[in-house]
Parts: sequence; C-alpha cells; structure tokens
Amino acid sequence: MDDDGRYRDGRQDFIRGAKDIAKVAKKQVGKKIGRGADKMADEYTKRSYKRFEEEDDDDDYAGVAGNDGGYYRNDSRANDDEGHSDSTEGHDEDDEIYEGEYQGIPRADSGKAGSIDGVTAAQAQQFRDLSAYEGERRKDQEELAQQYETILQECGHGKFQWTLYFVLGLALMADGVEIFVVGFVLPSAEKDMCLSEPNKGMLGLIVYLGMMVGAFVWGGLADRIGRRQTLLISLSINSVFAFFSSFVQGYVSFLFCRLASGVGIGGSIPIVFSYYSEFLAQEKRGEHLSWLCMFWMIGGIYASAMAWAIIPHYGWSFQMGSAYQFHSWRVFVLVCALPSVAAISALTTMPESPRFFLENGKHDEAWMILKQVHDTNMRAKGYPERVFSVTTIKTVKQMDELVDLGDSAAWHQKWRLKLTTLFHQVWSNFLTIFSPEYRRTTYMMMAVWFSMSFSYYGLTVWFPDMIKYLQKQEYSSRTKTFVKEKVEHVTFNFTLENQVHRQGEYFNDKFMNLKMRSMVFEDSLFEECYFEDITSSNTFFKNCTFIATLFYNTDLFKYRLVNCKLINSTFLHNKEGCLLSDVSDDNNAYMVYFVSFLGTLAVLPGNIVSALLMDKIGRLRMLAGSSVISCISCFFLSFGNSESAMIALLCLFGGISIASWNALDVLTVELYPSDKRTTAFGFLNALCKLAAVLGISIFTSFVGITKAVPILFASGALAAGSFLALKLPETRGQVLQ
Repeated sequence: MDDDGRYRDGRQDFIRGAKDIAKVAKKQVGKKIGRGADKMADEYTKRSYKRFEEEDDDDDYAGVAGNDGGYYRNDSRANDDEGHSDSTEGHDEDDEIYEGEYQGIPRADSGKAGSIDGVTAAQAQQFRDLSAYEGERRKDQEELAQQYETILQECGHGKFQWTLYFVLGLALMADGVEIFVVGFVLPSAEKDMCLSEPNKGMLGLIVYLGMMVGAFVWGGLADRIGRRQTLLISLSINSVFAFFSSFVQGYVSFLFCRLASGVGIGGSIPIVFSYYSEFLAQEKRGEHLSWLCMFWMIGGIYASAMAWAIIPHYGWSFQMGSAYQFHSWRVFVLVCALPSVAAISALTTMPESPRFFLENGKHDEAWMILKQVHDTNMRAKGYPERVFSVTTIKTVKQMDELVDLGDSAAWHQKWRLKLTTLFHQVWSNFLTIFSPEYRRTTYMMMAVWFSMSFSYYGLTVWFPDMIKYLQKQEYSSRTKTFVKEKVEHVTFNFTLENQVHRQGEYFNDKFMNLKMRSMVFEDSLFEECYFEDITSSNTFFKNCTFIATLFYNTDLFKYRLVNCKLINSTFLHNKEGCLLSDVSDDNNAYMVYFVSFLGTLAVLPGNIVSALLMDKIGRLRMLAGSSVISCISCFFLSFGNSESAMIALLCLFGGISIASWNALDVLTVELYPSDKRTTAFGFLNALCKLAAVLGISIFTSFVGITKAVPILFASGALAAGSFLALKLPETRGQVLQ
C-alpha cells in the first residue's frame, strides 16, 4: 500500500508538473510568435489539461471517449492507462508538445480504415472551424452595425458630410456626362471618321458595355482594397482615356478609348453610393442619398450645355494637313473629362470609409477618421469644446490569408501572387451574394434592376430617335419635285436643298461654290456642265448621263453617281470625305442638345420629391409607386404624333421614373452588409447596363415601324418591376448592416 501511495503521489506530482510546463509553454509561445501561435498553444493546453484531468479522475484512461473537436474520433490509443503513460514517459517538453499536436492521428497498426477516418475527422474539423469563424464574424458585424450607428449619431450631420457630398457628386456627375458624350458627337464625328450606320451603332453601345465591365470589376475591388482608393483608380482611368479619345484620329482607336473610358467610369455609381452611405446616420440616409442623385442630372445638363456651346462652332478647330484634324467636337470631348479630373483632385482630400476599416480590423485608422468627422462637424456648429467620447470600436474578426514567398522571390512572382489572391477574394465575395442567406434578395433585385433599366434606357433612346423620325417625315413632306425641266447657260451659286429633279436636261450650266442637301437627280442629262467647290450631303444622281462635264474640287464621288454614264467627263482634285447620311446641320444639332437638356432638367422635380419623401413613406412605396405611374405614362406615348408632343412625353417620363431610380439606389445600399455592399451594387449595376444595351437595340429597331411594341415592352417591364419591388424587405429605419 505504501508503494502504491508513493506511486500515486508521484503520479499526481507528475501531472501537476506537466500542467505547469504547459502553462509556461503557452506564455512563452505567445510572446514569441504572436496571436497565430497563441491560438495553437491554447489548443495544445486545452487538450493536455483534459487528458491529465481525465487520468486524475479515472485510472482506467482507455475507457474515456475522446471527443475534443473531432481530433479524438475513432482514436486507437492503448487499452489501458499504463500503455498511454509509457508512450509519453521520458519525453521532454518539446516531445510533449509535438505529441499534443498530433494525438488525434491513429497509429500505424490501426490500418487503412483508421487513416481514412482520420482524414474525415480533419475535414469535419475544418468545416466546423470555418462555420465557427463565420458565426463569430456575423456576430461581430451585428455588434459593429449597432455601435457604428450610435457613433454616427454622436458625430452628427454637418460640414464633413456636405463636403463629401459635393466631392462624390463630381464623380456621379462624370458618370452622367459619359452617357451623353457619344450621342452628341456622333453627327460631327461621322464626318471625320466616315462612320457607317453599324459603326455608329457600335460606338453608341460601346460605352454601356465598358460601364458594365467597370461596374462589376470596381464594385468587387472596392470591398477588398477600399472605396476611396478604388474610386480614385477608376476615375483616373476614365479621365486618361477620355483625354486620349479627343485626340485619336481613327475609328478603332476612338472606339477603344471610349470603351476604356466607360470601364473607368463604371465604378462611379456603386462606389459613390456605398461610400457616402457609410458616413450617414439612419435618419438622414435615404434623404441625402436621394439628394446625391441630383448630380447625375447636373452631369446631363452640363454635357448638353457644353455641346450646345462648343460643337456648332466649327471655327474652334485646326488641322495639320489631311492626316490630323482637331474639330470642335473634340474640344467638347476634352471638356467633358473635366468633372472626372475635378473629382480626382477633390477626392484626394477625403478619408477612406471608416466602416471599411472596421470591417477589415483596422481600429485605429477608423477611430481617427470618425474623430475627424466629429470634430469637423462640432467646430462648424460652434461647439469646438465637445470631445469625441468613443474610445473603443468593435472590429470584425479577420481570417489570416497572408502568404509569404520570402525575400528571395522575384517581384513578378510576388505581384502575381497578390493579384491571384485578390482575384480569388473578389470572386469568393461575389459568390456569397448568391448564398442561401442573400439568394432570394439578389434574384429579386436582379429582376427589378433589369426591368427598370430595360424600359428606362430603351425609352430614353427611343424618344430622340422618334423625334428624328418625325423630323424626317416633316422634312420629306416639304420636298419639291421638278419634272422635265430644261436649263441652259445658268450659274447656280446658292444652296440647293430638299429637291427631286426627274428627266431634266442641263446644257452648259455651272454649279459653283454651293451646298447640295438632300438633292436627287433622276434620269437627267448634263452636257458641257461645270461643277466646282461642291459640298453635298444625302445627294445622289441616279440613271443620269454626263457628257463633256468637269468636276473640280467636289465631293461628288462616283458612289454618289448611281448607274450613271460618264462620257468624256473628268474629276479633278476631289475633296476627301465619305458618304454621309442626311445631316440636318445646325438646326438639327441644336434640337438634339435642346431635347436632351429639357429631358435631363425635367427630372429635377422627381429628385426633390423623392428626397423629401424617401424617409417618410419608405423605399418600397417610393419604388413601386413611381414604377406604376411611369407604366401608366407609357400609354400616353400613343398620342405622341408630333415633335413637341414627344418632347413633352419624354420630360414626363423622365421626371416620374427618377424617383424609382433613387429608391432603388438607396434600397441596394441598405440590403447588403458592408463587406458585400459594393460587390452586390456593382453586379446589379452591370446587369443594368446589359439591360440597357438590350433595351436600346430592341426599341430602336421599331422606330418608324410601330409604337405599340416599345410601349408594351416598356409598360410590361415597369409593371413587373413594381410588383417584384413589393416583395423586397423594407429597409427604412434600420441600421446600416
């Protein structure tokens, strides 16, 4: 008995010594290698304590089941306590730690089945660890959302938010300008680049395709590298390629520059709204995000006014021979890059979103920014003595994703690893918006965004095309027709326009220093005539005969002579140019700018109403109500049989539908958490641009054919969007996730 007592006392001393060693090991490891190793030491200590406590309570150790975190599943340890004690007896501290880390691995004699069970246990543990991590992260986000709202209440709403409002407004203004640039320059650019109808169509759509790519890419990056940094990069790309597009001469290079410019500006909308919302308290968010939407309208007004003031002034141009030309429309393209440049300059003075820093574990940086917001607002309100009372802010648990290649790795390997890791992070974050938690919301939002964009962009492009069609119809109704006229020894030195001459005879006549617009000569004879310094558009000679006729310095190229006979006739010093469709010159250009100006200005009442009512009636009522009224207004399009009526309907539709867009922007910001906000917004905005391309292509194909199809498409899409919008959750009065 004495021997047994001494043995048991010695065993207990050994157990206590092992516990003391484990505690010392934990402290030393935590000091040396930080938090990552500290976690590992905790796991070891936990297992070691459990094992020794079980041995202390029950000498029959093999009878205790091991269930610690899956590491003891199907464990094939010795059948008695002596066997296990022998396995560790005589080992030093390092050996004990080594064994503690791997005590869940079966022995070799457990066979193949034991190895498979061990792998399964490790995989199960990995999934449990990931699930626990996600649970902790979600809990941290919920706590942060509540605390962040309280902090914003303390910071107040004042000078800082209004400064940021104007800075981000410039970025949103640049997006509004980008939409209008190509449409305004096309009538002039087609003269310089000899654009065919398919080329003009592609140039009009390429901006939307670029913005679609940009919205998706920059939206995803903003959740990983920051709102401010991503917005600076995207705006820089936009301004650089917008600048280059004003100087390039060829169609392909101009197309590429506008595509790249669109990619750059595509990040503006998703980042701007997410960025600004993270500085707004709950009771101010809906109203002030709606006020921010006004800058898109200001961008359209700016583009229309600049086009009206610059493009018709053809004297604002120069050329270097025939190879390089810089006409007034290129000056307009250059001026349209100014909002983007101004936004970049102003944005450099603003801080990153503190919510982004907190979501990424950067407590001190976020605290400094929130203190800056508080102090700026308090000083502006006359309370400089008020102190920012917040000392600690909740941060979200982070997952260690660092991979170190060492100092010996080449720079390109490091960059490739960084880019690959960033791509996987962005893609993984994108996939989470389709996880079960957000899947229904995402699909509903996709349907609403698509229906809204399809109808809105389709109709807003269809309206100007219909106005042009009505103008052509009215212009054609004033065409003068002359049949079998005989003209001899007459000099024409005045503009000939909108006339048709059939079976005429012209002998020894001179056509000098004149313009021919929409002129058609059919089955006519020109004998000993002289054409000099002629500029023409939409002018053709069909089945005519030219005898001993001289063409000097004209643009009456042979493709304007359709099935004509040339007998002893000569072309000298032809003007360089291309075959153009009918361009109604200054009057038509002014009309395009004026219509765009009115259509953009008409959204002002809708912006004001939506801003004042957004936080009072809610996002869903605003979205669904505006969509229903827009749907009803579509049916008035059937009464638009004149140019003035179509302009009025365009203004009506734009003024009503803008409230839907404002509500949709606010709703998108508030439905997704901060770490997924710009990713989801960017994806939905990219889908919006895809729907815009489809809507524009489909709606414009029916111009001059029927109004019924565009009306039915637009009203059906708006009705579906308003119905689906009511199925979404209301976010009014909720803290920002």
